[in-house]
Amino acid sequence: MFDVDDLDTELLSALRHNARMSVSSLAAMTGASRATVAARIDRLVAGGTIVGFTIRTSHETRSAGVRAIVMIEVLGKLADRVADQLRGLPQVRALHSTNGKWDFVAELEDRDLAAFDETLRRIRLINGINSTETNILLKTSKTGF
Repeated sequence: MFDVDDLDTELLSALRHNARMSVSSLAAMTGASRATVAARIDRLVAGGTIVGFTIRTSHETRSAGVRAIVMIEVLGKLADRVADQLRGLPQVRALHSTNGKWDFVAELEDRDLAAFDETLRRIRLINGINSTETNILLKTSKTGF
């Protein structure tokens, strides 16, 4: 692994926004030569900093009716069973294990508030869930890492 400098950071930021940006466009944006930009991207890929390039579909960029983050506390040693059930819900877009008070953080998406309320009810009925805390997401100003 190597240190990421300002040029690498600028390239990564641009590629996060548009992974299809051409080397010529990246060079013009950064003021670096095309050869330097190409070499840097190759180095970032070879070094494991960039692990892939992706796309976002129009479905993913459209705003869902309701999106939320749900923190979940699990009783005892039931985390694996709870995680399996949460992963089985199509409304759970991502599931993260954590430390501290909350055992899991789930990212939810549903079509409207009534459907979202039903999803929350189903989650709270999962055997092993002790408590939850839900935060509805109002606006997203940045996505990706």
